[in-house]
Amino acid sequence: MRTSSATFARGALAFAATALSLAAQTQGTGQFFLYAGTSTNRSTSKGIYLYRFDSNSGKTEALGLAAESPSPSFLAVHPNHRFLYSVNEISNFAASGAPPASRAGSVTAFSIDAKTGRLTQLNAVSSKGGGPTHLSIDPSGKWVAAANYGGGSVVLFPVHADGSLGEATGFVQHTGSSVTPRQAAPHAHGAYFSADSRFVFVCDLGLDKIMAYRIDPASGALTPLDPPFVSLKAGSGPRHMAFAPNGRFAYTANELGSTVTALSYDKATVRLSESQTLPSII
Repeated sequence: MRTSSATFARGALAFAATALSLAAQTQGTGQFFLYAGTSTNRSTSKGIYLYRFDSNSGKTEALGLAAESPSPSFLAVHPNHRFLYSVNEISNFAASGAPPASRAGSVTAFSIDAKTGRLTQLNAVSSKGGGPTHLSIDPSGKWVAAANYGGGSVVLFPVHADGSLGEATGFVQHTGSSVTPRQAAPHAHGAYFSADSRFVFVCDLGLDKIMAYRIDPASGALTPLDPPFVSLKAGSGPRHMAFAPNGRFAYTANELGSTVTALSYDKATVRLSESQTLPSII
């Protein structure tokens, strides 16, 4: 799934940059904090690293370690810019001194120091599945959703007023497979909220499907929609997804097929429909 630690670190910078730019705009100087999530499994990396980016000069300055954390491979910032969340792409999470859970990763909440950019861990909770690789925060800032690649599942957490995470309120285990060796089991690779924070869409690389769930606003439970998914071409391997600013379209990056799929989104029926797929390699 990963090519190398160095490649992964560069990718994590790209993932984190847009979100953290928003967090740092409060400085009002054209300078932004960037955070790089890394893999700590097979390297000397210790966690999340901090950089200062000057948008006027284009220069980036390394500021060192922002926080120690095990394999924080994907980062996201709360809409209020005061908190940062990371998946921990592990499968041996242990909470409160308990023995490591079987094949469970974790999600960690941090507070952001607006002056220094340093991170302070608030808490960490089990992702309920192994190897979480992606998370996102809904536009209202009430929920965090994470995709467990190794476990093939999606999980939802409530965000407390102090930025910490509550225990999971929603969890769905995917089942099935598809046509390539990488697709012998489900591999949830990305979880994305609708603009109204009512639904979560999950790209599952192992199933060639985008799963769709309704969020119970009171309990935080996840319920499959009807239909519960949209299927892509066999062997596509959908990895990441993004909604267009107008909310009418969505796009997926399909890792295994090296393609990009455009989908239309009907807000009234909450349905995604494939409209076009093009190669991503010329």
